[in-house]
Amino acid sequence: MQYTPNNSPIPKDQQGLKSALTKRWKVVLIGVLAIVTFLYFSISVLQTSTSFYLTVDELVERETLPAQSIQVKGKLVEGTFARNIHENTLATFILEENGAQIKAIYDGVLPDLFFNPHSEIVLGGTYNPEIGFSVNRVLVKCPSKYQSLENEQPYEDVAAA
Repeated sequence: MQYTPNNSPIPKDQQGLKSALTKRWKVVLIGVLAIVTFLYFSISVLQTSTSFYLTVDELVERETLPAQSIQVKGKLVEGTFARNIHENTLATFILEENGAQIKAIYDGVLPDLFFNPHSEIVLGGTYNPEIGFSVNRVLVKCPSKYQSLENEQPYEDVAAA
């Protein structure tokens, strides 16, 4: 028996229904895959981008340290900054907050206001009490422009001196 379009094993009224179901299932499958992919990437990005924000004294006082990346805020201890002679970008320094101190190691270029005594420094990286804070990013918060005049020291008259 030779096949001809009129001699189809599926009745004509069901052929259109089958193709409509096939198209609908393809659309549903693509939609489900898109939603699952979106959820997977959203969750993985949220897990890698979240980090604890601590001050130096809070980090030193903690008994258990987070396994993930953390951010630490403090001020540079004057006279503790040193560059490696062989590697120009490798630097070590000490950060302090409320009397607690941590050693930090950073390989990279530092922001301009890093050495300003009024700047707050935020380091991102991982902390190991034996080695110190391994820094992978440095953020310097500018000193406040809106300080009270009561706290400001009056300028000396240079011409009078």
